[in-house]
Amino acid sequence: MRLRALLAMPGLRLEVVTGADELDRPIRWVVTTDLLDPGRYLRGGELVLTGLVWRTGPADSETFARALADAGVSGLAAWDLTLGAIPDDLVEACRRHRLPLFKVPEDVAFATITEEVVRLLSRARAADLADVLDRHRRLVEGTGLDAVLDLVGHCHVLAATGRVVAGPPPPDPAGLARAFLTAPRLPHHVRAHDLSLVPVAGGPRAADWFVASEGDAADWPAERRTLISELAAIVALERSRRGLDARLAQEVVTAAATGDAPPLERAGLDAGPGLVAVAASGGLGPDDLRAVLVEILSGSRPAVGFLDGEALALVPSDGRDVAAGVRDGLGALAPGLPAAGIAAGISDVVPAAGLRGAVEEARYARRLAATRPGPVRVVRHDELATHVLLLASVPDDVRRMFRRRLLGPLHAYDRAHGADLVRTLETYLRCSGSWTRCAAELHLHVNSVRYRIRRIEELTGRDLSRPEDRVDFFLALQVG
Repeated sequence: MRLRALLAMPGLRLEVVTGADELDRPIRWVVTTDLLDPGRYLRGGELVLTGLVWRTGPADSETFARALADAGVSGLAAWDLTLGAIPDDLVEACRRHRLPLFKVPEDVAFATITEEVVRLLSRARAADLADVLDRHRRLVEGTGLDAVLDLVGHCHVLAATGRVVAGPPPPDPAGLARAFLTAPRLPHHVRAHDLSLVPVAGGPRAADWFVASEGDAADWPAERRTLISELAAIVALERSRRGLDARLAQEVVTAAATGDAPPLERAGLDAGPGLVAVAASGGLGPDDLRAVLVEILSGSRPAVGFLDGEALALVPSDGRDVAAGVRDGLGALAPGLPAAGIAAGISDVVPAAGLRGAVEEARYARRLAATRPGPVRVVRHDELATHVLLLASVPDDVRRMFRRRLLGPLHAYDRAHGADLVRTLETYLRCSGSWTRCAAELHLHVNSVRYRIRRIEELTGRDLSRPEDRVDFFLALQVG
């Protein structure tokens, strides 16, 4: 399939803005992105779709166009819903880099373009497999993945969380998901169940779905390999059809964050039971982070957008514990997350009129979560009413200086004399200043504890009988 074929699709109504002499370029795949520099996620030959969320000024257009050209992208289709036009600076940047640019009509969703292009690509790849095309037709007509899997036979489609997307439940879905996330390479054969795991999109595994098909992929005949490859493409198409359109979701999130009335009804969000805001950030690209949030909130059909590089989802509460669901979902994905992991903050349940406050609450909780260790860090709204919130709001260098000034003399004394003043202080505070309980925990005589506390006071110039000094020591220990 070549770029020129896009102009022959009446349902898309794409218009060439620049690059009319480059329309014979082949299209390998279609990708939607809101990244300013998406080069590392591209492999060449893609048709890229963008709503220009990345653009903050004319200079950004040059950065974006250069990144696409350097990655070998075939063409770009764009529309800025806010401006109602394609900026001239983007047109010029595409012309400089000989990057064909198409204008997307405002009423045509990116999901529609993706569906049409993937449908034609799949047809071209499997032109000699009439049965594959028939399954594809059934899917496009709306019969869904289950009908396709019934025809293929001995297949299951799962999310990386272990959720069964389509097909009969396989044995040990959670175990298959862990194998998918941790396998050194894919396809991967799970001998215990004689199933091979094949990725659907091929991106970061935590953000992907996978096909589990009977037998060892290494032993599959060529026809079976082609069939499963086409099935993966069909699943990718079906996945792109599900969920809320990215542009509408961004409109909802932006309106909620600015205090405007978001188009909840048009987005299919029921505010009746109340809404919850979920903020997240981590080591995944925006598109993959969006996919992860949509997956772990799959029972709610969330609206997921971005604010200042931070993902934000709005979901109906439906009486569920959204925070627990996020924690469990991310926990299942933890083996496949990058080293930076994911930090998430969850707001309280609010009515539609309180969404702006919920967004701020979720974003603040996310910032607090980002200070914690581990691949998955989730902070609920009710954790914000503690001293931890106070510490999280203080810059890192100020916290380190506070700890060093207060505890530095004690650490130095412990190193020089082999003493245990810092541990004694921590135990003393945990025991609420009780000499007896502190001595019992440390297996010391009460007089030894008294001596150590006096030494701590001498070294720091503080008085542990004073509540304010106890609070300072407690906070300094928490900073560490």
